[in-house]
Amino acid sequence: MHGKINVPMSRSHFQSALTDWFADHTAGNRPPYSEALALCSSYQKGYAASRQENESIYGVPLPLVSKASAVITACNEENTIGKVINELERLPLSEIIVVLNGCTDNSFSKVAWRKNIILVNFPDRLGHDVGRSVGAALVTGDSILFVDGDMEVPAEELGAFLYEQEQGADVVLNDISRYLPPYERQDEVTRCKLYLNQALDRPDLRSNSLTAVPHVLSRKALETVGTEMLLVPPMAQAIAIMEGLTVAAPCSADVISRNRLRQGNSGAGNSVLLLILGDHLEALNEAIRRKGTKLSWETASRSQLAKVRNG
Repeated sequence: MHGKINVPMSRSHFQSALTDWFADHTAGNRPPYSEALALCSSYQKGYAASRQENESIYGVPLPLVSKASAVITACNEENTIGKVINELERLPLSEIIVVLNGCTDNSFSKVAWRKNIILVNFPDRLGHDVGRSVGAALVTGDSILFVDGDMEVPAEELGAFLYEQEQGADVVLNDISRYLPPYERQDEVTRCKLYLNQALDRPDLRSNSLTAVPHVLSRKALETVGTEMLLVPPMAQAIAIMEGLTVAAPCSADVISRNRLRQGNSGAGNSVLLLILGDHLEALNEAIRRKGTKLSWETASRSQLAKVRNG
């Protein structure tokens, strides 16, 4: 393992100045992310010009108040892991934890030389989602951004998830709705996500789920749900909802077209699909145990059903 991120003094000073300026400028009324990013970009340009520095050294001008961490999980991602880390290093993060599991390619060498990374390497494969649980157990931040080593998402898009967490959300999901096909052409996993959210009385979440990255958890969410529950993302999501945490999907990053197709995650009845379906069954079982067999639905009388039918 290496230590925490060693932020250059000029960047550290900029981040502090930006956060103070943004708080004063908005008077505690934080605008939408796109507007905030535009405001902070203007401030960044002026700040860099006054110091005769290149504004790119400051990264994405994200006015975070709390301490943010990131967890990357990867298995054989030598072609993308470096690019993923590069984007994360443009954000004002206190630490980046990379969990490698079962890598047989050059992923380790692509990460090991970086001084600002906490690297955890497991020679044997841990299994799907175990890496997130391991990384979550190590983070010290107030908010935790989870990404995968094969998903090259621009830092500007990732920043939205951290910003929304500071707006009050405990769980910030990736809204992938716009990238999905119509319901009749959706796969079993997408429909399971939709059904689970409806069963938990959160139809507004549609098919958005902790099974998709990027997403962010607050420290409160992590402590309420427990790092071990991240082994089963639908279960973690169900518990978060049932415990009354604020779960929202205000941000959108296209991970559908960016998703790397592998032998195990493509084709009918593939192993990843079956695993995720099983995870949703576990989550539904937990919801039934807590809420009863009716879950969030009420049984209507025959007269009520007739009224709806004939209305």
